[in-house]
Amino acid sequence: MGKSIIYPFGKVSIYDCYLIAVMNEGAIVSPDLNDVLENIAQEYFTNKKFVYITHRLNSYAVDPNIYFRTSKIKNLVGFAVVSGKKIVRDNTELESVFLSKPFEVFNKLNDAIEWAKELCN
Repeated sequence: MGKSIIYPFGKVSIYDCYLIAVMNEGAIVSPDLNDVLENIAQEYFTNKKFVYITHRLNSYAVDPNIYFRTSKIKNLVGFAVVSGKKIVRDNTELESVFLSKPFEVFNKLNDAIEWAKELCN
């Protein structure tokens, strides 16, 4: 079981080599939220590789410019999107262009977790 942190924009659960973020309905993920991710990377993943998994259970907006700063987090080795909705998976194609890290889309959370563990080994 991981450590869960509640933020105004959603919930982040931190595990050994990955985190799972679930954003609140209607949230706007903008570049300023990257400060939170950078702080988590420094506090929980110091000198350790990790993967960011976003479990898209709710509808929210993502500013693709966030990925430019996210790409600069040295120990971030992958980014996964989990959603069973086709439109969400289709929209991630645009997002992946902005991120210079391995980027995968999954239908099931367990598949994303397995991928994260492989990347961290």
